[in-house]
Amino acid sequence: MAAGAAAAAAASEHKRGASDAAARRRRGPGPIATTYMVVYNVVMTAGWMVIAVGLIRAGLARGTYHGLYYSIEKPLKFFQTGALLEILHCAVGIVPSSVVLTGFQVMSRVFLTWAVTHSVKQVQSEDSVLLFVAAWTLTEIVRYSFYTFSLLNHLPYPIKWARYSLFIGLYPMGVTGELLTIYAALPHVRRTGLYSVTLPNKYNVSFDYYTVLIMVMISYIPLFPQLYFHMLRQRRKVLGTAEQSKKIE
Repeated sequence: MAAGAAAAAAASEHKRGASDAAARRRRGPGPIATTYMVVYNVVMTAGWMVIAVGLIRAGLARGTYHGLYYSIEKPLKFFQTGALLEILHCAVGIVPSSVVLTGFQVMSRVFLTWAVTHSVKQVQSEDSVLLFVAAWTLTEIVRYSFYTFSLLNHLPYPIKWARYSLFIGLYPMGVTGELLTIYAALPHVRRTGLYSVTLPNKYNVSFDYYTVLIMVMISYIPLFPQLYFHMLRQRRKVLGTAEQSKKIE
């Protein structure tokens, strides 16, 4: 009886906790968390705008789009690495998003920024780098603007439309640039043995970074369509609802 009562109490407590968590998600973050998130998103929006302006100015000054990575290398590394905070935001519940999905999206970009583009200097002049940097820049300016205005409860429709529409072209563009950059890095990684550990060694372990890069490229095959079609479904859901609301009005 006591065990049954304890189990019932535990189940009741679990349900109550789950209900409270759901209620908190519906209410959204508190005033302090909201203020922090507004500041964070404004800073990130400004940072990616700095990158966009840097690309445009360097392109106009040089008269070519080749090698523009060097003009925005530092701010790109800083603000892309700053996106790691998004994983923390999800983990502590400030943002009601999946920690796993957010972690994958953020870490994949941080990996490409540091473990590929930064580490393999030879790829920095590749046009494919500009391809994914341009796609990331436009995507992030819109995304962080969307979050900022949403937190302020004043979301202009053009930003909402851009958030759920521009990805249709930018996402494939970014993925293409990422894959081509990793592919361009492969021969340099193989020749230099970058980050690889060969046997024999005192720890009796081996690691082949070249193989890791190939596996990363292969992982795009199942993951890209899933994320892309998920965004398409979200677009129909969000913009479809907005269009119906306009018709009713």
